Amino acid sequence: MMRIAVAGGRGFGFLLATELAQAANAYNVVVLSRSVGFSAPYVPARPEFDQFDVQVHVVDYHDHGSLGYALQGVDLVISTISGAEQLNLIDASGRGRVRMFVPSEFEGSLSRRQSRNGNGNDPLDRGSSQALALLKQWFESSRMKYTVFSCGLFMERFHPYGLANTFNIGHGSGVGGAGEFLVNFSTATAEYAERDSKGHSVRVCLTSVYDVVRYVVAAVDLGPSHWPQEFTMCGDRMTVRDLINACSTASNAVFTRHVRQYAELETYLSYSAQLCDYDKVAYYQRLVATANGRYDFSQATLNEAVNGSSSVNVQPVTFGAWLASIWTQAF
Repeated sequence: MMRIAVAGGRGFGFLLATELAQAANAYNVVVLSRSVGFSAPYVPARPEFDQFDVQVHVVDYHDHGSLGYALQGVDLVISTISGAEQLNLIDASGRGRVRMFVPSEFEGSLSRRQSRNGNGNDPLDRGSSQALALLKQWFESSRMKYTVFSCGLFMERFHPYGLANTFNIGHGSGVGGAGEFLVNFSTATAEYAERDSKGHSVRVCLTSVYDVVRYVVAAVDLGPSHWPQEFTMCGDRMTVRDLINACSTASNAVFTRHVRQYAELETYLSYSAQLCDYDKVAYYQRLVATANGRYDFSQATLNEAVNGSSSVNVQPVTFGAWLASIWTQAF
């Protein structure tokens, strides 16, 4: 039986761990958690996992001994953490002879993570390049494989209460709160570039958090031995204009649209930098990245792998259907 460690036991990590534990193959799942969740005596660590038969290891991500102990016998690590803690986890996994590592890199295709000025630096990196470079080193030295699962954008980015509040995801991304990316439901406004630098319509791929979990579990069911370096998945693909239309329809509101030319985004970005308004700098960096196709891909390779198999099945929700369902729940 494959032993799988999920790093991070809240939000996305909780969904992954519990879904893996309930999969048809009933994997042996362990959650690596920073805390036990309760301080009272005789209360088990993270009791919310008990009904799913998921083991919890409390770890110190800055202690290689703690990580090494928790990773004993683990075949696959799926990370939902980032920064220095993920780097330490990668090192410990390499030393511990883990066979496969999935980094916390779910939004945005690898091939589209490029600098706006072509110098190779990604302004939205947040430690991603370090993690990928370290994974490459371990692959070359110990043959620990790694695969990135790219979903485009989480549909939950457009939840009226925000991704961070509803799923405990994206606190450090700058777009975890409501109204921080493309659409603001509370003010019924939207700001975006409709066309890229070549005049083509800007498109994005979107996948619900729940469908991302289902696709990752389906990939595990298919077997990690033949995973490519990147799997792309998609619940829906649409132009940004159609995305705004869908948000307007779901909320029954006429949006005020600030449609920017591509060159305007660069101008706003430079102006914000001159004012040292770093929140706005990050805001326009995300709009530029979206216009550059960071969250778009024409081929969803994991969808194709799942659709071509008789042993797994995932039917992802469309953005319109997702919006309709969450709007009913939220209000």
